[in-house]
Amino acid sequence: MNRSVRTRTDPDEVRARILDVAEEHYRRIGYHKTSVADIATVLGMSPANVYRFFPSRGAINEAICGRVMNEVVDIAFAIARANAPASEKLDRLLTAVHHHNKTKLAKEKRMHALIVAAMQENWAIVRAHVERMATIFEAIIREGIEAGELKVEDPSGAARAVRTAFTPFFHPILIEQCVQNGEDTEAALREQIRFILKALGTSN
Repeated sequence: MNRSVRTRTDPDEVRARILDVAEEHYRRIGYHKTSVADIATVLGMSPANVYRFFPSRGAINEAICGRVMNEVVDIAFAIARANAPASEKLDRLLTAVHHHNKTKLAKEKRMHALIVAAMQENWAIVRAHVERMATIFEAIIREGIEAGELKVEDPSGAARAVRTAFTPFFHPILIEQCVQNGEDTEAALREQIRFILKALGTSN
């Protein structure tokens, strides 16, 4: 079989194309205004054909949500792999993720609304994302312990504690509330990071 034909009919390629079109619509008009029929029309297929690749509209929503959350994971992984002390990496990671989420609220309100819905409805993709972030925190904390920089006995528990302590600066709804109330998130951000690093056994 010709390679180009295989590529055009490959299920993974079709799924990716469906998600590309869905994401473009979500960013332009919002996920709640986008129908499966809209997506199908752009792709030149029937809604029934879209459902061959995604069992429900909710499955498409979760997949797009996963793409957005992967942006955060990519930021976190890049910082976690950097050649720097653990405390510096945690500081940079927490700061970068907060700024990313805050920017999405300001510049990508329609995608922000999708993430808010995912959080409020406790989608499985959100739970998986939270666990991935905790895993990244744990890896950095373990590096710090091995280097004698951090002083905690339970890196897994410490990672979960970091995740919980930083929830106000990660959670899109809480960030939105702070912005609407005119609160200085930058000052609170620095204060909370200092608190977290001190709790992990460093005064940096």
